Amino acid sequence: MKAVDRNDYAPRYPYLDEPQSIGYGATISAPHMHGYALEKMQDYLKPGMKALDIGSGSGYLTVCMADMVGSEGQVIGIEHIQELVDISNRNVRKQHAEWIDNHRVKFVTGDGRQGYPEESPYDCIHVGAAASEKPTKLLDQLKAPGMLLSPVGTVSQCMMIYHKQKDGTIQEEKWLGVMYVPLTDKDKQYGR
Repeated sequence: MKAVDRNDYAPRYPYLDEPQSIGYGATISAPHMHGYALEKMQDYLKPGMKALDIGSGSGYLTVCMADMVGSEGQVIGIEHIQELVDISNRNVRKQHAEWIDNHRVKFVTGDGRQGYPEESPYDCIHVGAAASEKPTKLLDQLKAPGMLLSPVGTVSQCMMIYHKQKDGTIQEEKWLGVMYVPLTDKDKQYGR
């Protein structure tokens, strides 16, 4: 996180330890949540690995993950709102334009609930919005071994850690209670 200046990704009070609106019904998580997530995912964000960041928002965590996977790795951020994809690309170009140019970081527009099977499998998948139930479509896109970190729940949410074992079986771990925006479609996010 020290290698990526949050000021390039949060519109106001970038270092305040609380979630903030980035527009379009989306938020950037509090810095402590990004730190917790990166710490949990670090074994699956080694140099040369590939990761998917669902609900990539302004691109901050995607770029932190890309710093960890190094020049031989890749992180794809997926967001269903084109304007946020455009903002993410602009944000990354402020300090790391070459990461966009050499595809170390790639942002795509799409339905994160479906993942991004075109580039799968992934060593690691991070979900930045709460799935209503176990994200089985995303688990199918993990390598074995691989890890998926996702908030799950509607009224009461829990950050879940899913470890796909070498034999393809899934180990589930409830980690901590959280409150994230829902993983939804564009119309619901806009309140239509």
